[in-house]
Amino acid sequence: METPLTRLVGVRYPIVQTGMGWVAGPRLVSAAADAGALGVLASATMSLERLRSAIREVRSRTSAPFGVNLRADAADARDRVRLLIAEGVRVASFALAPSEALIGELKAAGVVVMPSVGARRHAEKVAAWGADAVVVQGGEGGGHTGDVATTVLLPQVVDAVDIPVVAAGGFHDGRGLVAALAFGAAGVAMGTRFLLTAESPVPDAVKARYLAATVKDVTLTSRVDGLPHRMLRTDLVTSLERSGRAATLLRALRHAAAFRRMSGLSWPDLARDGRALQRAKRLTWSQALLAANTPMLLKSAMVDGDPDRGIMAAGQVAGVLDDVPTCEELIGRIMGEAEETLKRLEGP
Repeated sequence: METPLTRLVGVRYPIVQTGMGWVAGPRLVSAAADAGALGVLASATMSLERLRSAIREVRSRTSAPFGVNLRADAADARDRVRLLIAEGVRVASFALAPSEALIGELKAAGVVVMPSVGARRHAEKVAAWGADAVVVQGGEGGGHTGDVATTVLLPQVVDAVDIPVVAAGGFHDGRGLVAALAFGAAGVAMGTRFLLTAESPVPDAVKARYLAATVKDVTLTSRVDGLPHRMLRTDLVTSLERSGRAATLLRALRHAAAFRRMSGLSWPDLARDGRALQRAKRLTWSQALLAANTPMLLKSAMVDGDPDRGIMAAGQVAGVLDDVPTCEELIGRIMGEAEETLKRLEGP
């Protein structure tokens, strides 16, 4: 299936595997890429050297195009951009809007720039700055998300920009892909669906928790890190929501210290990251400090396999997923369903 997205990034199918922290590592990214989708490596929890190693590992596993997701507000964002350029990465995606200068540097080196946004005005801004495509996530999506449904947000953005738009939030099958194309999107991006694949590094016990969840078990809360965050409802999430201010901030400080040790960042670097996040999201300092909770709480579940001490980011589609296919099986199934749906719409 050819669309403006497949032509832009050189993949067979208009499907993007999103850059999920602790989940989208070399094994998942290369499997998604080999199956014909755009695999995206998550780099926010990696040091610069670990990112270099991960990029090279993906390339050793697949010859297909892939991307890397970056934090535009990271203290070393420019160093990471230059690393991507030096390593010949095809696509740079961003969770927050990158600066016009970063977009220009990447484009000058031939790297496709594809930021993720949650509002029409943000899509218009990055398009004006030269972004090649944009991922639009509706409120159904997992992790940090907005409050406007994909079916409302997507057509607004499609009508507002002249670059390929990739739809995210609520997609998991071929019917959804066809619906997104009907809205004018050039493809779909999926996180939770790829998290529940055989190549995902998430421990089996944690995958089982996802599979057991219903739609009502997926909640939206701001008490974990100060921002609206969609995840599975657990006893820990309920406890965090009931915690007092002092206990919440103390926990965030401990997590910040742990993340600093793990990432190799200095305290000044961590402070600069917090300040950049505060400005980008218009947060209070308390909210910016709470953001330190996210990497370590996600690690507890996604890496250590302890969902009772961590958090499990999840789109609302978690409540309707009931299997763990390989990436090849998943993408083949989606494309088959899409073809059947299109034939049915065409009629006899």
